[in-house]
Amino acid sequence: MGPVLNGLIKLQSVENRLRIEKTKLTRCRRNVIIQENQIRSLQNALEAKKEELQLSRVQFDRLELELKSRDESIARLRAALNGAKTNKEYAAVLTQLNTTKADNSKIETQSLELLKNIEADETECEEIKNQIDEQKQRLEQLRTESEVLAGKYQTEIDKIQAEWDKVAQDIPGKPLEIFKRVTETYDGQAVASIEQQGGKKGAYSCGGCFMGLTAECVNLLMTKDDIIRCPNCTRILVLGDLLGS
Repeated sequence: MGPVLNGLIKLQSVENRLRIEKTKLTRCRRNVIIQENQIRSLQNALEAKKEELQLSRVQFDRLELELKSRDESIARLRAALNGAKTNKEYAAVLTQLNTTKADNSKIETQSLELLKNIEADETECEEIKNQIDEQKQRLEQLRTESEVLAGKYQTEIDKIQAEWDKVAQDIPGKPLEIFKRVTETYDGQAVASIEQQGGKKGAYSCGGCFMGLTAECVNLLMTKDDIIRCPNCTRILVLGDLLGS
């Protein structure tokens, strides 16, 4: 191998470091986004619970209004009962009075159950509000930490990018374009070293996709400084375990 392939090996090593730092920066910012999403989810849950609570209150007020109306009806029936002139009239009013009381009892039970639900929902709303407050405090802390880390990672990225640009200057245009294109295809891994299969002499494979390669690829790399790509994954092939981590 000559200066072109050796240059690509060096560039791949720098590319690996650059990708690592960019991943750190992305992860750093993603933590803030995740925290924001958690808060948004809690806020949505709070709004949904508030709507449910509002509906329960409306229903409770309706039942209370109905009970008040029925209490007035009971008062009238009692007055009618006291003024009944015949046994038949008395019995009819009494039956109506007892039926109204039974209905009232059912409504009161519904009202009490609804009131319990309202109190439980109010408690849950307060708990969600407290969670939101706690998560907002955590978000501010994460933002502060993220800004510090992001600045640190960006400084390192700029430093490595400058190194990448310097190494790339010594690589001809076409090989560099191939490197960039394959890099985008394989998430930064454009160069793959040829490996011996099971240590067998004359049996080789691509270190990127592990597909078998001919001995001719090895011979060409030993004698020429040309771009040879894996026929399966199209990565740029280099000899031996020369590629940096």
